Amino acid sequence: MGNRGGAFHRDDRTLGARRWATRQWICCRLEFNGRHRAIMRPGRYTELFFLDEATAMAAGHRPCGECRRQDFLWFAGLWAQTKGTAGRAMAEDMDLVLHAERTGEGQEKRTFHAAIEGLPGGAFVRWQGAPHLVLAGWLLPWDFAGYGTPIERPSAGTVEVLTPPSIVAVLSAGFCPSLHPTAHAVD
Repeated sequence: MGNRGGAFHRDDRTLGARRWATRQWICCRLEFNGRHRAIMRPGRYTELFFLDEATAMAAGHRPCGECRRQDFLWFAGLWAQTKGTAGRAMAEDMDLVLHAERTGEGQEKRTFHAAIEGLPGGAFVRWQGAPHLVLAGWLLPWDFAGYGTPIERPSAGTVEVLTPPSIVAVLSAGFCPSLHPTAHAVD
């Protein structure tokens, strides 16, 4: 489940024009400490649901520091390592960088181009006009219901990358996002 820092839905539980309330975009556990949430309650934050963590990361979300504490500490430590700093990164610093990397003018998604052979598992690319998960030597076509039949990953070429650059760096440093069971068809 994702959260973008506040409510941006209407009382009738439909989305308005705004797509976030703060720069803090996090990826949370569906269940934590027995909490039960009524979805899209008036005046409360807007819950977003993703296929898996890799999908949430492609949208620019990072692990939550409360319900996913161990993953957050791992992510923040790798973030600091990729930026050449000691210790672990602070959530506010990561959120500032990620917000600039995931959003362009207005509300459109920001992407970048990179060599496909250098991309880590867990990153998302646009391949032949559709989103695909990079996983070892494969590209897995993404769909709301899961991943499709894997295709062999090209050995060279430039692709549009959907995952923000700093998250790609953290993935390259060894962070392993959780994946939907359909991704494990290539194991």
